[in-house]
Amino acid sequence: MVSYNPKSWFTIIFQLHKYDTFRQLLPTMVVLAVLTSVFCYVEIELLNLEFTSTMAVHSLIGFVISLLLVFRTNTAYDRWWEGRKQWGALVNNTRNLSIKLSNIVPQDQPERRQLFRVLITNYVFAMKEHLRNGVLPFELENHPDFDLDKTMQRDHVPNAIAQQLYAQILLLKKDGLISEEQQIVLDSEFRALTDIIGACERIKKTPIPYSYSAFIKKFIFLYVMSLPFGVVRDFGYSTIFVVVFIFYILASLELIAEEIEDPFGTDANDLPTDTLCLTIQKNLKELF
Repeated sequence: MVSYNPKSWFTIIFQLHKYDTFRQLLPTMVVLAVLTSVFCYVEIELLNLEFTSTMAVHSLIGFVISLLLVFRTNTAYDRWWEGRKQWGALVNNTRNLSIKLSNIVPQDQPERRQLFRVLITNYVFAMKEHLRNGVLPFELENHPDFDLDKTMQRDHVPNAIAQQLYAQILLLKKDGLISEEQQIVLDSEFRALTDIIGACERIKKTPIPYSYSAFIKKFIFLYVMSLPFGVVRDFGYSTIFVVVFIFYILASLELIAEEIEDPFGTDANDLPTDTLCLTIQKNLKELF
């Protein structure tokens, strides 16, 4: 996620980072400018046909496109914000669970205390990469009672770690370190971990319907390609800049929506899940 000062207008306006939509759209904009230039030359210098201005029609259609893109962007942002709320809940939940366990497990059992810390930390890091392209073994901590190789063989690594974590909670009850009421409290904290990853998987695996996304792209393409026919008589060769600029605005909104609708990746505008994982890891080390 890009860190920036929202009050620094000039820095934001004139800075082009590597994920900026201008860089992504530049090749398409160049091709579009060339095609529009050819059209303007043929129309103005060679054919000189009398096209009727369709600015009124294109203005109306542009208004419809803007409404679609607003809905598209809002839907994508809702998914981004829902993901952020789930990761915020994960931070709080791991803190609550760790605070309880750090006070329950005796200080004279350091290996057991470290096992709980390792399991909770590994669950968070495994969840982060599970929502991307697969869990990275080198991010998970080792412990004598944590079988990393066996865990990595599972299709759903976070579930495998959660299973081991709950087994350790049951051992606390078996060893008489917690009461029935305390186990119920720990169960609720533990269940929240599964609820959070389930909500994130729902966001990850339920993209916007293909037909809707394809329709918007086709609508933008047809609108931009037909625009020179309607404005060339009014703008002349300036049509080139008008068409490219309008395409840049419309396509940029669609690109931004595509990027933030899956907020768990490594794009510039995705959630800072790497930073959140490190924060949780630091908090747990202090608690245990």
